Amino acid sequence: MIYWAPLLHFYQPPNQLPDVLDRICDECYRPLNRIFADLVDVRATINVTGSLVELLRERRATDILDGWRRLAERGQVEFTGTAMYHPILPLIPAHEGRRQIVLNQRTNRAAFGDAFRPIGFFPPELGFAASIVPTVLETGHRWLLASGVACPTDWPLDFIPTVTSDEGELAVFYRDDLLSNRVAFADLDAAGFINSLRSLRGARESVFVVTAMDAETFGHHLRGWEEQFLAQVFHTIAEAKQAREGRAETDGEAIQVVALSQLLDLFPQQPSPTPRASTWSSNGDDLAAGNPYPLWKSPGNRVHQLQWELTGLVLDLAQRAEAFSDDDTSRYFARIARVQMDRALYSCQYWWASRRPMWEVNLVHRGLMAQQEALLNATRSIRSSHAPDSARADATYRFIAARDVAARILDELVA
Repeated sequence: MIYWAPLLHFYQPPNQLPDVLDRICDECYRPLNRIFADLVDVRATINVTGSLVELLRERRATDILDGWRRLAERGQVEFTGTAMYHPILPLIPAHEGRRQIVLNQRTNRAAFGDAFRPIGFFPPELGFAASIVPTVLETGHRWLLASGVACPTDWPLDFIPTVTSDEGELAVFYRDDLLSNRVAFADLDAAGFINSLRSLRGARESVFVVTAMDAETFGHHLRGWEEQFLAQVFHTIAEAKQAREGRAETDGEAIQVVALSQLLDLFPQQPSPTPRASTWSSNGDDLAAGNPYPLWKSPGNRVHQLQWELTGLVLDLAQRAEAFSDDDTSRYFARIARVQMDRALYSCQYWWASRRPMWEVNLVHRGLMAQQEALLNATRSIRSSHAPDSARADATYRFIAARDVAARILDELVA
């Protein structure tokens, strides 16, 4: 038996343009919901970020949220946990990562009710470092998905690797990067994909394969791909299952579509080395060069360096604002700073500055503006509080330093 566990990652940045979101809803999210609703035997794992949930509510696209909830209640899909505004978790402080995960849990439980019961975790961009394992376990998750390039051992086809920390044991599933990317770039049709799944079994009795990609691949990035590929694969597998029914013999090449958590009951777990620091956009050369997060924090990227310098300064000020706020006015500005800072950690601003090949000055600048809003309100909070004079003076100094870094980012964008 070949078990295929597909994962679809639903995400839009918190400052996505309304008309773009509306187009994605019509081209991708609604068609995908219809496909799953029509194929009751299909199983999948879906990762929905809280930032997208907020946007869909603002656009009154609650039919999409209701569709995901119904699919989960019927047992067709399972939700994963993730970070609210899609930050690269290894690149932010652990307490901020935990905050983002808890925010996501609250938002999605409010949207999906009891249907939201994730035991698996999707790190944004599959950004992994050993440092995130304790947080993932502390927030109630039993497994985590990592990129295939992170795998430090022989490829696990018939066992599930586990890693341990003081908080417990965490199962690790590895994304088949090659197969996932071939689908994402339309380099493989439905028949070719099914043949590729069958070729992986070899002499083993049973194996599993995990694919993961942006849900927006189907219908938005690739128009019609939700029908031409995804629905066609599901229909082909369902038809093969019907043809097997009633036969006494077993078919070793049979494919069953499952949610990732189902694999925990189907395959043994085995202690393994910790995955390598990486993302689903990293390659072997990146890891060898000590550059595990090349699209978000590359050592040779001047804009990345400035972005993270600014992020550190603003995040520190937002935290100080929370600590020093002691009256209605300072608490008001501190709350605004905190909300803006949560959103300002989103990954896209760094991605658009990567030059690999992504480079879009307006989308980098949009992230810069989000950080500047947090900077303004955090500084205003501290200066309006009864904090010691030394703390107020330090906040002013940090504000000036952050403003200088922001100006240098603008200089880079103009240049």
